[in-house]
Amino acid sequence: MAFHWDDMRVFLAVARAESISGAGRALKMDAATVGRRISRLEERLGARLFARSPRGYALSDAGQRFLPHAERAEQAILQAGEELGGQTGQLSGQVRIGAPDGTANYLLPQICAAIAAENPQLEIQIVALARVFNLSRREADMAVGLSRPASGRLTVQKITDYHLHLAASRAYLAASPPIREVEDLGGHRIVGYIPDMIFDKQLDYLPDSWAARISAASNSVSVQVNLLRQGAGVGFVHDFALAFAPELEPVLPDRLALRRSFYLIRHQDDRRVERLNRIAARLIAGIRSEVARLEAEAARRRQRA
Repeated sequence: MAFHWDDMRVFLAVARAESISGAGRALKMDAATVGRRISRLEERLGARLFARSPRGYALSDAGQRFLPHAERAEQAILQAGEELGGQTGQLSGQVRIGAPDGTANYLLPQICAAIAAENPQLEIQIVALARVFNLSRREADMAVGLSRPASGRLTVQKITDYHLHLAASRAYLAASPPIREVEDLGGHRIVGYIPDMIFDKQLDYLPDSWAARISAASNSVSVQVNLLRQGAGVGFVHDFALAFAPELEPVLPDRLALRRSFYLIRHQDDRRVERLNRIAARLIAGIRSEVARLEAEAARRRQRA
């Protein structure tokens, strides 16, 4: 049985968005047209691919069986486009990169801007979410993660380690009791994550005794940094974010430090897509370089403090 690639493309968009309207936005297509295309595909197959409900479109058993075939077709199309367009050496098309908001705010903009400048026909989308990305649903083509996934048909590559230190604004430190020892932190306001919104154990920075004293919290790294900039208290800050917050000063830099890691996570089947391999390699190199550069700058700030 022959299938039109456009129909399979629409099927994949609905499967990933779990709604007709969401697929229409992704495809820049009228929702009614998306619905007709799905109905036509189901008629050709003689099977219902989706279970419709007020909550959206969920894959039926037949849809689950059809999904890997559609994904293989998609990969073949991408691979063909890469090979045919490879004569220029430039990347094209669209790539969606998922990342925690700290990475998305403080690292990816400059890295992706450089990649885009080298490849004018490449559209880069950065998705910042305070949760783990579902690559099986193609929420992103690749994602920067904070820990290795425990399951799924995924490939994982460690990118680099990164570090965090305590910091507070100069105004807060000037107006508060001095902090010379770890014990001195007991009388200070703490900025951190909302405890029940920590989506990865690597984000659980604070000792239990500190967490009980959080006075300002957010599920967003960038919001936490801005709270600290406004004098809300003392909190851990990524070294690579300090360059964007000149108001902050290190606190007990030789006593308290954390080390965490970044991982690049991809769908296993994408290993055969050279276009994505090249983007992944460029992204990894960019993150490693930018973390090293910004952490070296943070180290110089600590030495001057």
